[in-house]
Amino acid sequence: MKPQKILFADDDPEIREVLRLLLTGEGYEAVEAANGMEVLSLLDSSIDLVILDIMMPGLNGYTACAKIRERSSVPILFLSAKSQDSDKTFGFSAGGDDYLVKPFSYSELVSRVKALLRRYYVYGAKQMEPESVIRCCGTLEIDTAQCMVRQDGQEIPLTDIEYRILLLLATNRKKVFSAQNIYESVWNEPYFYSSHNTIMVHIRKIRRKLGDDPQNSRTIQTVWGKGYRIE
Repeated sequence: MKPQKILFADDDPEIREVLRLLLTGEGYEAVEAANGMEVLSLLDSSIDLVILDIMMPGLNGYTACAKIRERSSVPILFLSAKSQDSDKTFGFSAGGDDYLVKPFSYSELVSRVKALLRRYYVYGAKQMEPESVIRCCGTLEIDTAQCMVRQDGQEIPLTDIEYRILLLLATNRKKVFSAQNIYESVWNEPYFYSSHNTIMVHIRKIRRKLGDDPQNSRTIQTVWGKGYRIE
C-alpha cells in the first residue's frame, strides 16, 4: 500500500528535521516546506494531511490555511507556541482541524496525526447511514459515498470536521446535541470548557457556507441552553 503523504511547514530547519524523521519513522511520506508560500506550491491531491507552524515569515500559518481551504478539504494540524484559547479559536476559524501547542511530545504529535487521518479516511467515509444521499432542509444533500455536501445542486466545500458535524446532526434529525455531545462524537476526545468556542466557530462557518443567517439559521438550529439540531 502506498504510504500516506504529509506536507509539513516550519521556518525552523531543526524542527523540520525532527518532523521529517518522526513522520518517515512512522511510515509516512514527508514533504517539507519552509513557509506558507512553499506549502501552497507543493499542495496537490496526493497530500493526505498538512501540518502548519503559525509564525512563519511571508505567509503565516493562518493565512496559508485559509488559502488551502479555498481549494482543498485536506486535514490541517496547527503547531504553535501560542497557547491562548483565542489563538486556538482563530486557528479553527481559519479552517484548521486540530491545534497542538509547542513544546509537544512526539507521541502526542503522532497520535494527533493518526487521529486526523483516521477521521478523514475512515470515520468520515464509513460512519454513515446505509443510504448514500441524505436529503434535508429543502435542497441540501449529503452524499455519504463521496463525503460531499450539495445545495441546489452545487457542491459546498466543507472541511472534514465541518462535514462530520453536519453529518452527525443530519443523521439524527430533531435530536438536540449539546456542544459536549458534538465535540466528543466528532473529535473523539474528552470535552473541556474551552472546547465550546471551537464548536461555535465550526457551526458558524457551516451556516455561512450554506448561506444561512447566523441569527436565524434554516439548517442548523440553536436550541437555547441545550445545543443544536437539524429538523
